[in-house]
Amino acid sequence: MRSVALHCEVAGPDEGPAVLFGGSLGSSLSMWEPQLAAFSPHMRTVAFDHRGHGGSPVPEGPYSIAEMGADVVALMDRLELERAAYVGLSIGGMVGQWLAAHHPERVRELVLLTTTAHFEDQAPWLERAATVRAAGTTEVIADAVLARWFTPDWAASHAARIAELRAMICATPATGYAACCVAIGEMDLRPDLSRITAPTLVIGGAQDPSIPPAHQRAIAQALPGSRLEILEDAAHLPNIQHPGAVNKLIANHLGVSL
Repeated sequence: MRSVALHCEVAGPDEGPAVLFGGSLGSSLSMWEPQLAAFSPHMRTVAFDHRGHGGSPVPEGPYSIAEMGADVVALMDRLELERAAYVGLSIGGMVGQWLAAHHPERVRELVLLTTTAHFEDQAPWLERAATVRAAGTTEVIADAVLARWFTPDWAASHAARIAELRAMICATPATGYAACCVAIGEMDLRPDLSRITAPTLVIGGAQDPSIPPAHQRAIAQALPGSRLEILEDAAHLPNIQHPGAVNKLIANHLGVSL
């Protein structure tokens, strides 16, 4: 399993407790701006781009969630982080589940947002990968993705922010995006859940059409002692639509006073 050197941005006190932020499919680390601003005064924040995204290398596919998790382990080694909290959304949460299951000694606390351990039907992911590959650009799926990221009323009243996020999606390399789609479709982390020992907070969006709350409930049910929170007026990226509420939930879980 060959890891790649992930692009990251590090902020906050060098000696403070560390927290990693792994984002959504089609995003760059900039999606975590509301969280980085809140947590960097208190913790060593490390936001990173997955392979095939943002400033990270774009190896030819296929990718797997295990390979993407190994990338994070290599990043922690490079930054000399023995342990850290991990906050992951969507595919970032899938990577977090793998990391916490296979390297439990590295994960102090785990926060999983709008993610799943498995999709019963991988066909939509393979179809999306084929669409992006054929077009040679992620712009072909950008509007459909944005429609799933936020509730319609919020999107309509935040046109400038939506335009920024659309540009972020379009900047994602087609090769990397498609390879990650295949990794998601082929993923089954359900056998790994029993190996997770880190205290876990699971957050879902009640109006998330991409990964509905039933997926988060299934994860929480498989992790005794975990906490489940479903945000009512939220879709797939609640960290942007409701940063205050999400930051408060994360801070309480990590024992941080913002």
